[in-house]
Amino acid sequence: MSETVERHEFGAEVGRLLDLVVHALYSDREIFLRELVANAADAVDRRRFEALTSSIPAVPEGAAVRVVPDKEARTLTISDPGIGMAKAELATNLGTIARSGTRAFTQSLAEAAPGDRPSLIGQFGVGFYSAFMVADRVEVTSRKAGSDEAWTWASEGHGDYTLAPASREEPGTEIVLHVKEDASDFLEPFRLRSVIRKWADHITIPITVFRDGKDEPANEGTALWRKPKSEISEESYTEFYRHLGHVFDEPWSTLHWRAEGALEFTALLFIPGMKPFQAVENERESRVRLHVRRMFITDEAELLPAWLRFVHGVVDTEDLPLNVSREMLQATPALARIRRAVTNRVLSELKSRAREAEDYAKFWENFGTVLKEGLFEPGEHGKDIASLLRFRSSAVEGWTSLADYVSRMKEGQEAIYVLAGDAPEALAKSPQLEGFRARGVEVLLLSDQIDAFWPERLDRFEDKPIRSVTQGAVDLSKIAPPEGAQEEAADLSRLLPLLQDALKEDVSEVRATDRLVGSAVVLAASEGGPDLQMQRLLNRAGRGLGAGLPVLEVNPRHPLIRALAEKAAGDAGIGEAAGMLLDLARVQDGDSPRDPSGFARHVADAFAASLR
Repeated sequence: MSETVERHEFGAEVGRLLDLVVHALYSDREIFLRELVANAADAVDRRRFEALTSSIPAVPEGAAVRVVPDKEARTLTISDPGIGMAKAELATNLGTIARSGTRAFTQSLAEAAPGDRPSLIGQFGVGFYSAFMVADRVEVTSRKAGSDEAWTWASEGHGDYTLAPASREEPGTEIVLHVKEDASDFLEPFRLRSVIRKWADHITIPITVFRDGKDEPANEGTALWRKPKSEISEESYTEFYRHLGHVFDEPWSTLHWRAEGALEFTALLFIPGMKPFQAVENERESRVRLHVRRMFITDEAELLPAWLRFVHGVVDTEDLPLNVSREMLQATPALARIRRAVTNRVLSELKSRAREAEDYAKFWENFGTVLKEGLFEPGEHGKDIASLLRFRSSAVEGWTSLADYVSRMKEGQEAIYVLAGDAPEALAKSPQLEGFRARGVEVLLLSDQIDAFWPERLDRFEDKPIRSVTQGAVDLSKIAPPEGAQEEAADLSRLLPLLQDALKEDVSEVRATDRLVGSAVVLAASEGGPDLQMQRLLNRAGRGLGAGLPVLEVNPRHPLIRALAEKAAGDAGIGEAAGMLLDLARVQDGDSPRDPSGFARHVADAFAASLR
């Protein structure tokens, strides 16, 4: 065996490559440990497989990946009893990427079809070079299983690397990192264990961290989702759910299945039993964890759409290609199929659980607001989501669905009516409901901010249009009016033009309506414009320009309107009364009058006059 140390040049562009790897490909320095541990675990798996079909020695009993920090020497050692590498493999696996240069590597990556781009799981390459984020020198000593030779590859990550003969008693690989001064935390056993627990907790090969003179387990070593459901207790599911989500409740629903066929994957998902302390409405992305062969890759693969982001869990596959950094996934058809399958499975579970109204109400109160967001996304799920919606109602207690509403529609009723506002209690007392309630027409009460937006997007349910009662002129003439005598409607032919002229700066129209019973006036939105709740939200956000002026509807049977009609017929002025009517309508809808002080004085004067 030659004792000569061989020196090899990386190539002119190695500085650019290492800068790319160290500063651009990875967002967190701790990723290096994930990469090196993953390589070590895969080397053990490969040796186990090849030992079944060749004469190489089997993996020793109790084999483990060992992580050994040495504060005094400032080294971190990761060793494994895996397949190992021969001299040529060390040069190829640890030098190919660098030797080809940044430009050649990125060009070949761009030219390759997504399915042809090699996965970096279990391969030395760019992932290995993440070690230079925390080390100013890296030494790799390896002995190929079935060979007696061992070699050491070493580099400081600049312009070259060396290959030298070495000795190693058993097959496998040992990586020694000479840790930088600003990475001293990676010499702390506690820090190392926490990183391994985060990124590699469910690798089935044991991983240990050396502490106080002994190797301590650092990973659980059992991928729960890969076990048959029959072997998993509810307690085990709950424990894993709590560990995964850092929560203390019990899951509302547990979904565990294996998909087989052209694309195989295993999924273990949980729908929480309570809202998280951090409001899920504030998050915008799903955090379901993607694993490849039990190895945690990322929780940013968006395996579920944002409107299902309350779901926690793991999806594990073996044949999903990854891109160079393993933090950003290729947009492959395989990943798209996984996303579609997982989304459909969650929706199927929700539809099944929705049959139990009381149980489903718990879920809806926790996550209904988030689920409604799905109505805004283009795609095939709008109908599924619509069937899962639940609402408060002017006609029934508790929650009701759109399907139940349709089953209760009155003869002659052509639309599903909704009223959006800030609180269901206030909506239930709104004068907007008077004509509907008098005719026995149900109105759905929508009190989430998102409820001002989605009805227009959904538009219909079971061929019934969805209409806001505050938008446009609602025609209730086809629905039987309330029984009993009604006051004769006043002639408003003179009053309406006078009110229109007096309020021309504040309303777009003044018109009579038959949807009021006990109230004199009510506001409505013009046809084709946003409804009143949408206008309020736009005004609060400072974006009210262009929303249009509201419509003032008056009740021709109300004593106040009748009296004003008589006054108008006698050519008496009604300017002050017109302003009072508008302010009254605004107050009824929860808005402030245009002049709160003036409105208060008028009310006080009228109250005093009534007591004389």
